[in-house]
Amino acid sequence: MSANGPAPVIIIKKIKKGGGDGHHGGAWKVAYADFVTAMMAFFLLMWLLNATTEKQRKGIADYFSPTIPINRVSGGGAGSFGGDSIFTEETLAQSGNGGLPRNPTEDNEGEHSGGRIADESTDATQELEKVEEMLMGRSGESMASDESRRHIVTRVTDEGLLIELFDIEGEPLFEKGTNAPTPVMVELAGLMARIFAIVKNGVAVEGHVRAQPVVVAENTAWNLSGDRADVMRELLEKHGLDQARIRRVTGHADRKPAARNTMALRNNRIELILLRKPHK
Repeated sequence: MSANGPAPVIIIKKIKKGGGDGHHGGAWKVAYADFVTAMMAFFLLMWLLNATTEKQRKGIADYFSPTIPINRVSGGGAGSFGGDSIFTEETLAQSGNGGLPRNPTEDNEGEHSGGRIADESTDATQELEKVEEMLMGRSGESMASDESRRHIVTRVTDEGLLIELFDIEGEPLFEKGTNAPTPVMVELAGLMARIFAIVKNGVAVEGHVRAQPVVVAENTAWNLSGDRADVMRELLEKHGLDQARIRRVTGHADRKPAARNTMALRNNRIELILLRKPHK
């Protein structure tokens, strides 16, 4: 090549490398969304297991099991999950007729009595709520005085209307460490007897006491809770409650505390349960 010849042509080849899909593609987003959905379902399941009772969980399970033709005792009602609500004890999930006909005809009424059972359950709940209203007077006048209501907490449960009578500071229901009732306890027993006379349901009496220090020579929690429950039974009968309506008298010692602190005064209490099934 001579010095005066044309200059050489230089060709530059640029190679564009791939591999950007790892950051800019969409596959990882789908996988991440699936993971988040699975975690949400897992935590929802954990919450349901903790927030519901055994009967309510069975109702939920039956709702997702369409192969079950008749759910005679689980679920109930016409609402979601086969019941009125799964979030509150005041509204019972098992209040309807499951998978049975809502309005059975005369031909199959004997075979499918779910509608009648639902009506009876609803009537029973309404009766209990009526008694609760007369006791606490949330929307009007109460049969209990303001002083008495300080010792009372009520709620409707699967078993019936639960009425807690408990100690408050300076106003115990029983003399300390004994089963001797105070004037407050006698007054409350008379009030309960008058209210229970409105209905014919059976009554359960349960005694609870707070935990005793471990240093005591003899733990009397069992005997004391049972004795106090029996004294409550005697007071109810003395104030006119038919003794045949008393279904059970139980002492639970300190095994079912109402307060987190097992030695709290709030755990000294008497529970009266107005049972759902009326006394015959």
